[in-house]
Amino acid sequence: MLLLVLLAALAGFWAWQRYQAFAGIPVHGIEAPAALLVERGDSLPVVLAKLRALGVRGGHEAEWRLLAREMGAAGRLQVGEYAIDPGMTPRDILAALRDGRVVRHAFAIIPGRTFRELRAALARESLLEQEIEDLDDGAVMAALGQPGQHPEGRFLPETYHYTRGDSDLDLLRRAHAAMQEALDAAWATRSDDSVLGSPDELLTLASIVEKESGIASERPRVAGVFERRLRIGMKLQTDPTVIYGLGSAYDGNIRRRDLDTDTPYNTYTRGGLPPTPIAMPSAGALEATANPIDDGALYFVALGDGSGRHAFSRTLAEHNAAVVRYLRRYRAAREADAGTAAGTGPESP
Repeated sequence: MLLLVLLAALAGFWAWQRYQAFAGIPVHGIEAPAALLVERGDSLPVVLAKLRALGVRGGHEAEWRLLAREMGAAGRLQVGEYAIDPGMTPRDILAALRDGRVVRHAFAIIPGRTFRELRAALARESLLEQEIEDLDDGAVMAALGQPGQHPEGRFLPETYHYTRGDSDLDLLRRAHAAMQEALDAAWATRSDDSVLGSPDELLTLASIVEKESGIASERPRVAGVFERRLRIGMKLQTDPTVIYGLGSAYDGNIRRRDLDTDTPYNTYTRGGLPPTPIAMPSAGALEATANPIDDGALYFVALGDGSGRHAFSRTLAEHNAAVVRYLRRYRAAREADAGTAAGTGPESP
């Protein structure tokens, strides 16, 4: 009897040691990160079968069940996508499933992009459920609870995280709410003498400012130019609005005939702001437009030195001189590029 008790104790100790080793040693068979998808209704045996299909080796089902009960994970596996990485132990895996540590994917809305470009980017996001694919723009806005609202400019550019199972409509809903919050905040801090009459006008002008300059420190000056033009009744005369009005007809080059062709968005032929935003402005562009710099400038043109910066002028004569300087730099750069391509540039052997 003593011998049997001793053998039973040894067997129990051996089983306990084996169980502890199973729970705390990395699983075998995972050489690279893998994705485990837990779907609604999946039981622990189903999840274990999915882990085996991924290549996970080690441990009997009874050991997994015992560990799940010990950790309080049995019956509490949360739906979602999980990263199964090399080095994870069974305890790590069950803890992730119990606590819902699902994989979070990132999607960036780029400042200055149009709603058409945003829709195309969402369509390429294969991990998002596609709900707007067959909807026109108006139907999309209605699905967001904004019937009749033009979609352009209504989604805040930033990086959004989502989990598998989220839809493109879910992401748009969050981006729309974020833009409304950013717009309200900018409108609340606008200059007392602002010429803008509504948050929608602020959004529209901010979209133009976003397209005109990618330099954050310049945007208040760019906004100031447009604010002064609006105040004195001068046309905005900004190329990005013309390009937006051309739509799919724009081929990458803007010509004199494009500037002369009237559309609702052509600020060379029409005064005031265009009827809607022309892109999605960043929070920085909204803030700059709400608080423009008043330095008296009415014109600006690119420096042409590759910095992306602009020369600002108060008079047309100053502006024309700045344009001449820009054209001189532009032509010199073109000639240098042509010379390098022909093998005669200064860097050529």
